Amino acid sequence: METLEDRSRKAKISLPSEIIEEILSRLPVKSILRFKSVSKPWLSRISDPSFTKLHLTRASAAHRTALLISAYDDSTRKRHLLSAAHDGGPVTHLMTLDDACSTDITEAEHLNGLVLFTCMKPFSDYDHAEVFVLNPSTHNIFKLFYPDFLINGKGRVRYSFAFNECTNEHKILMMRKFSEPKKTEIMIFSLSNYSWRKISPMAVKHPVGCLPGHLTLTRGSVCVDSVVHSMMLSSSWLNILRFDLRTEKLSIFSTPIVPKIQRILKINGRVAVVCRDHVVESNKMHIWILYDYETHVWVQEFITFPESLIKLTGPIFFPLEVNMDEIIFSTSKVSGNVMSVPIYNLKRRCFKSLEFTLGHQFSCPKTVKFNQIKYYVESMVPL
Repeated sequence: METLEDRSRKAKISLPSEIIEEILSRLPVKSILRFKSVSKPWLSRISDPSFTKLHLTRASAAHRTALLISAYDDSTRKRHLLSAAHDGGPVTHLMTLDDACSTDITEAEHLNGLVLFTCMKPFSDYDHAEVFVLNPSTHNIFKLFYPDFLINGKGRVRYSFAFNECTNEHKILMMRKFSEPKKTEIMIFSLSNYSWRKISPMAVKHPVGCLPGHLTLTRGSVCVDSVVHSMMLSSSWLNILRFDLRTEKLSIFSTPIVPKIQRILKINGRVAVVCRDHVVESNKMHIWILYDYETHVWVQEFITFPESLIKLTGPIFFPLEVNMDEIIFSTSKVSGNVMSVPIYNLKRRCFKSLEFTLGHQFSCPKTVKFNQIKYYVESMVPL
């Protein structure tokens, strides 16, 4: 008869560390966080930066994604940051911003499982902005601070999330434009050492093709191959303003797009610009995708909205996010405590509805609006 001691001795038979790492690296973050308490060796292995990198690589390859949602509740004047599964379902509360307003300007950008979330009052200066970096998988949140040398002086500001693939560093790019005197400043906050640094004025003032101090700041940016891309509306054609993290220099990339109503996105690792100026008259939205940097090859795609969707949801707004071939739109519909959001599949060329079940923090779901919905890869990347 097998005794308790015999069972205990068998349980102590250990697997090779390589096999343990292989198994752990393929698990969801929620499970891995629980396994930290198994033993000190497991805690050490899971906490090692090499394991974090391996897990992120595996999660990215498997497209193990989830959603970060910014929801504004008009009945309580609070903004909630939530997470949800990539295919919808119940939402999980991450944090709440009090004294919010429906006119607040919000942006969310994601890289390697981290999300940069910015909330700013309209027509305000940068020191009125609340900026957070979150890892929704681990529920870690960091609020950006401002050193004294940034608090003095006022100017229009835009924040961008960036990742330098050469140094393996996440960074926050802050660009300020001043009217008097006309100039543009760029500051970089490094998440490696939690410090601010000002970029050389020469790199900022003289990008080829632009007069000093005449850079037009627009909402939204994407980071592709260690380069931050944002839209620049300064001519009869839409130009892309590029900031290379490796050289810390600005440059301008021309496009064949006439600037009207557009938004910059990243589709399957490529820079893309969405134009919605023809939606009202034709129910079509144009998407320009940059397929080749060297030869400036842009490919144009179209999204056609069915009449049934227009009648159901009202005016179609800008796409909020792209994951692989699926585009999430900003319009939404509430029924009971369920929020429905339209998604378009680029390959199948059809729409479907993604449904989210709101939590107890929303006493009146009809007053709730989703401002941002962003896919992120599950990761153990620390803050």
